[in-house]
Amino acid sequence: MIKNQLKTLILLSVLTALLLWIGSFWGRAGLIFGLIFALIINFGSYFFSDKIILTIYRAKEVKEKDNPKLYRLVKEVVHLAKLPMPKLYIIPTASPNAFATGRNPKHSAVAVTEGILNLLTENELKGVIAHELGHIKNRDILIQTIAATIAGVISYIATVARWSAIFGGFGNDRNNNFLELIVLAILAPIIALIIQLAISRSREYLADETSARTLHNSHYLISALEKLEHGSKLKPLRFGTEATSSLFIINPFKGSSLVHLFSTHPSTKDRIKRLKELNI
Repeated sequence: MIKNQLKTLILLSVLTALLLWIGSFWGRAGLIFGLIFALIINFGSYFFSDKIILTIYRAKEVKEKDNPKLYRLVKEVVHLAKLPMPKLYIIPTASPNAFATGRNPKHSAVAVTEGILNLLTENELKGVIAHELGHIKNRDILIQTIAATIAGVISYIATVARWSAIFGGFGNDRNNNFLELIVLAILAPIIALIIQLAISRSREYLADETSARTLHNSHYLISALEKLEHGSKLKPLRFGTEATSSLFIINPFKGSSLVHLFSTHPSTKDRIKRLKELNI
């Protein structure tokens, strides 16, 4: 838990430093504006990043009366995991996937896509839900959500910098600003990628193991991962941002993802291999 808090502090510090650098393009007034904006973003990332992510993916909250079958299934796994009941959301897309978000177990949410509900059997879905609850139980969700939010902000900054460079920069010293914008446009995506990779792949392995031990069965998740790997390639997510891909159980942007070396997820083959080695 302390390690997660330290990583959260580092991520927010990186964002603050980047915004201050951008603000320096406008001199002292820009620095002050950058600091104020950084404080707002940091506050928002900590307290509202889960809501931001859920909004990005158009997730709709589901009550028990709306989908009693799903609610019952999640409640059953929650009981086995010995966790508070999270809020449930459904994402309107045929792409099969799921993620967990929130600040802590008492303020958490699990979102599943329409595609995953149609693709998986009840037991396979239990394996996926147990995996997402594993992230909640292992207290990964805050660091994952903040990292995804910050990576998204930095990616947006890179886009603004590229367009600003194309149209000649801004400020009084256009030559210096132009060079700074070029550097920013190059560095910002790299920083965003580093932030994503800072979300250790070991978290996915640990959540997989937590799923297997919670359900006393690793085959549910193994079967689900096989289907999800194939399903996400056939129906990749068409909205959202790759900066948030680390949140999902399977990378939802397979069609445009970077090579495996720079993937936010371990390979499905490796995950299945480790699950089989548990002999559960």
